Amino acid sequence: MKNKSKLKKEVLSTVNNLFKLAEVVSRDNPKLANKYINLARKNAMKVNLKLPRNLKRKFCKHCYSYLVPGKNCRVRMHKSRIIYYCFNCKKYMRFVKR
Repeated sequence: MKNKSKLKKEVLSTVNNLFKLAEVVSRDNPKLANKYINLARKNAMKVNLKLPRNLKRKFCKHCYSYLVPGKNCRVRMHKSRIIYYCFNCKKYMRFVKR
């Protein structure tokens, strides 16, 4: 069996590839983009991998749909926070601005 660090690196590369695929496909087929995001999350959870900050902000924390600002989410700044509003599930996500 492979050691954990190698396995996590492999999974991280597959997760990055799935996010890139979701970005390409999101314009034409949003359902397929959401499926790629779900696959990426499941793979990361199998090896207990923390997603990088830039990837965490690309999908909704509640309905796990791929977010495209202007298409299916609204992005606002308020009191040094970035606020995403998902049009699919009608919920907010707040992130500290860094």
